[in-house]
Amino acid sequence: MNTPVHNHPSDPVLSVQGGSLSFGPRQLWSGLDLDVCPGEFLAVLGPNGSGKTTLLKAVLGQQELDAGSIRVNGHPVRRGDRQIGYIPQQKIIPPGTPMRGRDLVALGVNGHRFGLPIMRRSDRRRVDALLEAVGASAYADDPVGSLSGGEQQRLRVGQALAGDPTLLLCDEPLLSLDLQHQRGVSELIDRRRREAGTAVLFVTHDVNPVLNMVDRILYFAGGRFREGTPEQVLRSDVLSELYGTPVECIRTGDRVVVMGIPDAETHDHHDHHAGPHPEPVA
Repeated sequence: MNTPVHNHPSDPVLSVQGGSLSFGPRQLWSGLDLDVCPGEFLAVLGPNGSGKTTLLKAVLGQQELDAGSIRVNGHPVRRGDRQIGYIPQQKIIPPGTPMRGRDLVALGVNGHRFGLPIMRRSDRRRVDALLEAVGASAYADDPVGSLSGGEQQRLRVGQALAGDPTLLLCDEPLLSLDLQHQRGVSELIDRRRREAGTAVLFVTHDVNPVLNMVDRILYFAGGRFREGTPEQVLRSDVLSELYGTPVECIRTGDRVVVMGIPDAETHDHHDHHAGPHPEPVA
């Protein structure tokens, strides 16, 4: 587990107080109190539909809470906050898309401006610096659609860092990437956290690729949640209580696997396993 940078409870980058949220008649979570401090890496885990991505939308000002409040850097959340960087789920940009790698990163630099963005000299320097920072300079002028999923995701990391954010929201950023690119993208995010003190909220269905980077875990399931260190949350008794059924959580070396998650909770890309074979924890 990493030691958070400047971790002091009086100056959180993100503060959620009494947060509650529903989806139709279903309660996703309620009574959420959460402070995330500079340089802290918080992994957000749980089955599909448990409210992980919805939490990110609420922080982005795209989803109102049923109750409670969210503040970023001491201010109420608002859309378009340049202090928040956002890395979406990996979606392959198709071949033939008329956009270069540098154009994708440039959207983070000038995409917030009204009208047709005109690249200033300072903008070009900023884009070049971001491309270098995420290791994408070699294919900066290649068509985005010709790049691999991992290369495209590196560009999205660069785009998310364009505003020099104090808070980085990551929504399944490693989804569909091979192990090499999972490692590369997660190390980029962790390096930003360590070097710039950026707080990270990292939504994932498999914590193993970032387990050695994580300071705390927020785990949603069944309308409930638990928060704490990986050692406090990724335990059989804790997950069994969350899911309301016996769940076995096993630590094997630097990996965590769980068994016994109800079938109703396992769908799409959620990696818990209801059978006898262990799978990565989510």
